Amino acid sequence: MNRKHFLSALVTAGAGLPALQTLAGIGSTVVSDKKEPQVPAYLKPGDIIGITCPAGYIRRDEIQPAIRIMESWGFNIRIGKTVGARDYSFGGTDAERLADLQAMLNDDNIKAIMCGRGGYGTARIIDQLDFSRFQRKPKWVIGFSDATVLHCHIGRHFGIASLHAKMCNSFPDDFSRAEPVIQDTIMSIYQALTGKKMQYSTAPDNRNRKGKARGMLIGGNLSIIQSMSATDSEIDTNGKILFLEEVGEYPYSLDRMLGTLQRSHKLDNLAGLIIGGFNRIKPDDPGEEFGRTVYDMVLEKVKDFSYPVCFNFPVGHQKNNYALKCGMMHTLSVGDDTVTLKE
Repeated sequence: MNRKHFLSALVTAGAGLPALQTLAGIGSTVVSDKKEPQVPAYLKPGDIIGITCPAGYIRRDEIQPAIRIMESWGFNIRIGKTVGARDYSFGGTDAERLADLQAMLNDDNIKAIMCGRGGYGTARIIDQLDFSRFQRKPKWVIGFSDATVLHCHIGRHFGIASLHAKMCNSFPDDFSRAEPVIQDTIMSIYQALTGKKMQYSTAPDNRNRKGKARGMLIGGNLSIIQSMSATDSEIDTNGKILFLEEVGEYPYSLDRMLGTLQRSHKLDNLAGLIIGGFNRIKPDDPGEEFGRTVYDMVLEKVKDFSYPVCFNFPVGHQKNNYALKCGMMHTLSVGDDTVTLKE
């Protein structure tokens, strides 16, 4: 997205920091929609951010850019045992990844947990995690892609806010030379963690469906969300603003996943729908062309409903992947001139 088409109110970062162009279940039960979201304590200088790998592996040298930047924000970093560990594509065995994440959930000194990277693997350990200590003393859980499992599970059972945002493998080697959009998205993590009210505005799309909605913001990766159906991590979309993003799928697979949401009535009672980046869509096999765009698929699935829908929101597997506070109330305004999402 052209940066001039991504408008946001300026919030000044702390002293010495660049200005950011944003406004900012073991033994568990499903929370009521009417319950106010529980917001983890916002971070202050000296607080500890833990880095762990509940899904794919990442080398210790690959997290160094993230460590440098987060330390420049005034935070201390705790490196988990799964950083540098590897079991084929995973960041260690299931037992190792479970133990590392559990230790960080239980450690009251750690105020936020950032996933090293995405990939696949969190669903293999989610049912063995004990969130009882975390529920008593919540902390920010940060990540996207496979980390959608955590956002879904934490939101469903505890009503605790979490942060859908870039992870360690998305931090630039040299922040000062990174593209402005990359600097902005990384700084949006800092702003979210330190309590700034988030607001994003983006250019309209002529296929948007206009309107205004207010509701709790939930969502993440489409394939993860649909794979959570009929599990203990299934999301409740009633009255919510749902955002979706995806990468590397065939068109027919996207239609099938969106169809799963439709058939399971996850699209029936939304307050609003946000479609982020649907990137690197695989080409159809010759002679097996699906013949429908993402726009076609989405609008077909929601044609019986009247809530606002926007496309090309800056979230997903892309450079303009801004931090979003899952589980917190937001207002979505889809108009002729702009689209705004405001915490």
